[in-house]
Amino acid sequence: MKQRFIALRYLLSALAISAALSLVCFAQQASGGAGLPAVKSVSADPVATLVADWTRARDYTKEYLDAMPEDGINFKPTPEIRSFAEQMLHLANANFAFVSTATGKANPYQGKQLEKMDDYKNKAALTKIVMESYDFAINAAKTVDLKKADEPVKFFSFDLTRGGAWSKGFEHQTHHRGQTTIYLRLKGVKPPQEKLF
Repeated sequence: MKQRFIALRYLLSALAISAALSLVCFAQQASGGAGLPAVKSVSADPVATLVADWTRARDYTKEYLDAMPEDGINFKPTPEIRSFAEQMLHLANANFAFVSTATGKANPYQGKQLEKMDDYKNKAALTKIVMESYDFAINAAKTVDLKKADEPVKFFSFDLTRGGAWSKGFEHQTHHRGQTTIYLRLKGVKPPQEKLF
C-alpha cells in the first residue's frame, strides 16, 4: 500500500510539473514568444527534413558571413591556419563535392580549389559562392532518391554510401562554420545565435 501511495505521489508530481510547463509554453506563445524561439516540428518526410536542415544551415552560415566586417574577411587568428574567407571557401568547395558524390549531379567547380582563388576573397564574392554551394545542396536535396541512399560511392579515397555523403557533408560544413566563431570573437563581433532548429 505504501509503495502505491509513493508511486501515486510521483505520478501526481509529474503531472503537476507537466501542467506547469504547458502553462509556461502557452503563456510564451500568447505573449508573442518573448522567451526562447518556438521549436519547429520535425517532418516525418526525410526529404523535407534534408531540405529543411540544409536551408537552416545556409541561413545560419549567411549570418556568419554578414557578421564579419569586410576588413575581417582575410583575417587569420594565426599565420598557419586558414583565413575566414578560406574557411568559408573550403566549406563551399566541400558542399559541392559531397552533394555531387551523394547525388551524381555534376559539381560545377570540379577540380577547382576555391580557397586558393583570390576572386572570392572579398565579402560580396565570398557570400555569393558560399550561398551558391548551399543552393546546390538544397536543390539537389529536393529531388533526392531515397532508394539510392545505400548505394556505395567513392569520396576521394573514402568508401561511403550516398546517404553517408549527405551526412558527412552536413557535418563538415557545421564544423568549419563553427571554427569561424573564434574569428568573429577576435574581430570584436558577437557570433550569431545558434540555429539548432
